Amino acid sequence: MNKKIMLLGGNYYQMTATKAAKALGCHVISVDYLPNNPAHKFADEYHNVSTIDREAVLALAKKLNIDGIWSYASDVSAPTAAYVAEKLGLPTNPLKSVEILTHKDLMRDFLRKNNFNVPKAESFTNYDEALKFFLSLNKAAMVKPVDSSGSKGVTKVVDEKNFRAAYDSAMNYSISKKIIVEEFIQRKGYQIAGDGFLVDGNLIFAGLMNEHFDKLCNPLVPIGESYPAILSPNLQEKAVNEIQRFMQLVGMKMNGINLDFMFDEKEELYILEIGPRNGGNLISDAIKEATGVDLAKYTIMAALGMDCSELTQQPAKKFVSSYVIHSLTDGLFQSLSISDEIKNDVILCDLFVKPGDKVYRFENGGFGIGAMLIKFDSIDKMLYRMDHMEKYITCNVSPN
Repeated sequence: MNKKIMLLGGNYYQMTATKAAKALGCHVISVDYLPNNPAHKFADEYHNVSTIDREAVLALAKKLNIDGIWSYASDVSAPTAAYVAEKLGLPTNPLKSVEILTHKDLMRDFLRKNNFNVPKAESFTNYDEALKFFLSLNKAAMVKPVDSSGSKGVTKVVDEKNFRAAYDSAMNYSISKKIIVEEFIQRKGYQIAGDGFLVDGNLIFAGLMNEHFDKLCNPLVPIGESYPAILSPNLQEKAVNEIQRFMQLVGMKMNGINLDFMFDEKEELYILEIGPRNGGNLISDAIKEATGVDLAKYTIMAALGMDCSELTQQPAKKFVSSYVIHSLTDGLFQSLSISDEIKNDVILCDLFVKPGDKVYRFENGGFGIGAMLIKFDSIDKMLYRMDHMEKYITCNVSPN
């Protein structure tokens, strides 16, 4: 193929796209400000440029005469990719659409104006105004940065005494120094995650997964996703139809999207997030293992303007989960223990740390210390083990 594609970001989860691009015969240009990120070693060249510096990335893209650009598994650099692609006339979703999807305040406003279910929510740059709104809700609320990822700075607040810390945490992780406060909605069943794929504005693939959390650390930060999602046919149809309606209204046309939604106790759908990019946490890798569908390959093809119409929805042939290896405490990493019950079912196990490295309690996605893909011989076993993974995988940590 010998086309040049620029991929923004080179962390572990972004290696999937880099490897897919190389398998297609592309010349891969890896860009971010961390020269030791692991995906760079699979690329043909690396450039130390911040992925949120739109003009710097644009200048580099012009200099290198690229054929396509994409932000895989990263919300923060997705607007940069869209900006550069628009400026150079390359395949992309509209920048305006991408910015709505990557800013929680814009997303909530868009949902509300277009008659989707949405929690009461307001965005703030001032603490006193945010506190006033929280108190007016008279119930538990979620406090989040409007423009972060990896569940960084996300807190559930139930009373006023904890609001200051939640506000400060969200503000600390916000690029634009703006936070959002929204009422807490009690979900029914699993929160649903996964990746979808758009061709000409149509959602032609929806890889829906159950989202899992670790109640022993931060119950708001996903520790893995299992495929397929356990949704009744009517709820799955409702979700896909509403996501399709949203895509058409917001103007998204192409490539991978990351999905995050739930149903409340009345089975009303709430779209939590839709990322204008593929998911992290090995989501596409798990879908590929379960269905044979290589979403990363199609992602690269779409970013280069290639025909992706051959992609179709495929059923699950296996039960597969992604899992973020994490520590329940701060300390020095010693070893990872995997029980005999699941050892033979581990498809992939990569650690980001070595013995003696400092590790932290899993308070946000940035504190993951490794990644796994695991297969199961039944959906019931998959769900039980993912919800009780502390029985099967132990991160052994010593005090500092």
